Amino acid sequence: MKINADFSQRVVLRPGDTPWLASPSPGVERRMLDRIGGEQARATSLVRYAPGSAFPEHGHPAGEEILVLEGVFSDERGDHGPGTYLRNPEGFRHAPRSAGGCTLFVKLRQFAPGDAASVTIDTAHGDWRPGLVPGLRVMPLHSFGTEHTALVDWAPGTVFQPHTHFGGEEILVLRGVFEDEHGAYPAGSWLRSPHLSRHAPFTRDGATILVKVGHLDEERLRSWLE
Repeated sequence: MKINADFSQRVVLRPGDTPWLASPSPGVERRMLDRIGGEQARATSLVRYAPGSAFPEHGHPAGEEILVLEGVFSDERGDHGPGTYLRNPEGFRHAPRSAGGCTLFVKLRQFAPGDAASVTIDTAHGDWRPGLVPGLRVMPLHSFGTEHTALVDWAPGTVFQPHTHFGGEEILVLRGVFEDEHGAYPAGSWLRSPHLSRHAPFTRDGATILVKVGHLDEERLRSWLE
């Protein structure tokens, strides 16, 4: 299966653009954003657990990255509420579940070789740092090599200078409306821009976004597509 598998192309998916599809586990549904492979895939998805649903124990070759968007996600390490950021490296195994239901943003099999960090961050109580322009604040979540992941909060009326993304950029809009010269992206929108793409982002009303940059370089893409 290939979904948005041409990484030289810009992709924008707004809420409602893709359907919820059943997974192999009853009560767990997915919105597939990009994917290369079947059930064992390099994949980026929104995942929704109905109350009381669970996955059987499994491992995560090439890692798993999660941001809890709604509800409480649970596994052997405990309960992870809204805003929890998790990185589970190769070799990690768990049996995830949700007693009351939850929605997650999940990336599978996308860790760079050598990135073995296990990360748990409660971003609801994390520390914000000043951004590069007035009105911007940043909460770094993970860095390895050229890859950097962070939450970025934009005050109303914030404008960022035009810039180019070496290694591409991926954004999930968590709150408000994020904008650039190409359009407006409400909460729930997902954007993937290719290596050396360029834009001039801003927001009129304010926004919070999850941002990953530097992970779509040609060498990484070649390893995924081989």
